[in-house]
Amino acid sequence: MRDDRVDARREATRLTEPVEEAANLARKLGLDPYPVNYWIVDHDEMNELIAYGGFQERYPHWRWGMAYDRQRKQDQFGMGKAFEIVNNDNPAHAFLQESNSLADQKAVITHVEAHADFFANNEWFGLFGDGEGDDRSDLDAAAMLERHGETIRGYVEDPDIDRDEVERFIDAVLCLEDTIDQHRAFARADERRESDAPPDLRERLDDLDVSEDVRRQAFDEEWLDDLAESERAAARLEEPHADVLAFLREHGRQFDEETGKAEAFEPWQKEVLDILRTEAYYFAGQKMTKVLNEGWASFWESLMMGDENFAGDDEFVTYADHMARVLGSPGLNPYKLGMELWEYVENVTNRREVADHLLRVEGVSWRNFHDVIDFEAVADLLAPDPEIASITPATLADLDPSDPRVDADALERARAGDVDVERYPWKVLTTAGLAERHFSLCRPQNRGFLRRIRRSELERLARYMFDDAKYDTVADAVAAVDYTVGWERMRELRESHNDVTFIDAFLSEEFVTENDYFTYEYSETTGDFRVASTDPEDVKKKLLLQFTNFGKPTVAVYDGNFGNRNELLLGHQYNGIDLDVDQAKQVLERSYDLWGRPVNLMTVVTEYDEHELEIARRRNREPTPTEVGKRIRYDGEGFETHELDPELEERIAAADIDYDTKPDEWLS
Repeated sequence: MRDDRVDARREATRLTEPVEEAANLARKLGLDPYPVNYWIVDHDEMNELIAYGGFQERYPHWRWGMAYDRQRKQDQFGMGKAFEIVNNDNPAHAFLQESNSLADQKAVITHVEAHADFFANNEWFGLFGDGEGDDRSDLDAAAMLERHGETIRGYVEDPDIDRDEVERFIDAVLCLEDTIDQHRAFARADERRESDAPPDLRERLDDLDVSEDVRRQAFDEEWLDDLAESERAAARLEEPHADVLAFLREHGRQFDEETGKAEAFEPWQKEVLDILRTEAYYFAGQKMTKVLNEGWASFWESLMMGDENFAGDDEFVTYADHMARVLGSPGLNPYKLGMELWEYVENVTNRREVADHLLRVEGVSWRNFHDVIDFEAVADLLAPDPEIASITPATLADLDPSDPRVDADALERARAGDVDVERYPWKVLTTAGLAERHFSLCRPQNRGFLRRIRRSELERLARYMFDDAKYDTVADAVAAVDYTVGWERMRELRESHNDVTFIDAFLSEEFVTENDYFTYEYSETTGDFRVASTDPEDVKKKLLLQFTNFGKPTVAVYDGNFGNRNELLLGHQYNGIDLDVDQAKQVLERSYDLWGRPVNLMTVVTEYDEHELEIARRRNREPTPTEVGKRIRYDGEGFETHELDPELEERIAAADIDYDTKPDEWLS
């Protein structure tokens, strides 16, 4: 980025204090982000960065130009404005558009600090490497992607290599970039459980004492080489190979039209495939946690900008408009869904903490809880201490340095006039103090949340409660409430979850009902879309299907020697959603470029009988489809579609997925 622009230097100077104070506030709130380097860029540079996926240097390819043109048009015609972009790196790099208002810049900076915390602490991001995730100090993704760009640029500019051939090869790999095993650490992703391959046929022929003349007449050496390779590959396919790119890197070839045979990859092809596969694993963490990550950043941004007044009085309306546009975007909005889920987790955890204490009041049980508890009185008792809730220079004398909610060192500096308490009152508080100051059940919109607790949950809380008369009064019980449990629980969850596991764990009936979620489907009867269900389990299933495997079909390698003809057999793990067959055929064409021999794809398609469709229309109901297994084959010239053997069809039926599985369990 250019750093010689006067406007950029002026903007950098203006943002120096907000950047420093946002980082300080994030740490006060209990976040632990990567350090962040901020860059000031102009409009075109921002569009270029977005096209490049948040990095300044990438490999040469037409996809970046297409993405840049799309982003430029979206911005030009008011279809969406990019305020910032931040990448997963240590240190992280965030880019701010110099034309943003100060309110927008502050919103972006607080949002970025929360992203940097998520990058640094979420275990799914830690899978890029050795999978341990404890030490990510040597990540340096920007340098890695720059090296990748230079390597591929060298091949593109090499006079001995056809530039179009490089681009076609990249196109082929990119068609399969998400066919990786994203649940395994990158360093071990291509390790597979293997059975022993049978001995090389040449060794068996030696044991049979077959003469050289017979061997030459009956067995071609190239055929023997191919057989040995295919048998070794088959030994690795005791289970479907989820990392298709790794399998192609090891066993793939290219078809040579001059010789009419599949030839080994050139060294540059293997290196390009390695590079693109590495980048697919690097970006996998972001794709797997889009809702979780954006919701996390939006939650803390809102708290810092609104609740903690990081937006000044003259900036708040601008910020409110900014946030409304972000959360009000149409469609399945990851910012809105993610933020609502995090707020729900905070509220549920805090509610459980308060209810647990109230159940320990003498005379209160899970049976009479709703009858004897005065919820309005409890809400008043939960309100933060006035000394914590409103801090001004005049109230500093009322704060006790020994109070665990007070930062004694900061309080001393504030009393000496070295801290601007008017602008940054949070500086004299600890995380515990800020947790009380922003306790979620005290917010107006959440005052009825405690009352909504179900008797079944109260019964679970009370089941193993042996000190159920610990407090004499409700006031004594509320005084013992730990205000930090909600944030502690959120930090714990952000370490281990991805979108699928998080939605499965916390998208409850209460959440679906309160936030008015529903499912809709295409009606074969009417030819339009209709609301299908408001049942929480249906909503959850629909969302889980959208986020599993980045929302794309799950395809794995089932056989590298299908039909004993060195053909590749891929399988679509069918989960009730049909493939787009036209797109699938295009991917098969690209897969052929990486295999060099015929490729096959197993899938299941739903078919509708015309008579059944007509009856369904008359009776205003949905028709019953028939599921049929198909195998699509491409040999480099044309497609064939075959009925799928029942045994193979059974293998591609997706089993129930344990969405609660955590990274450590995936790696075990």
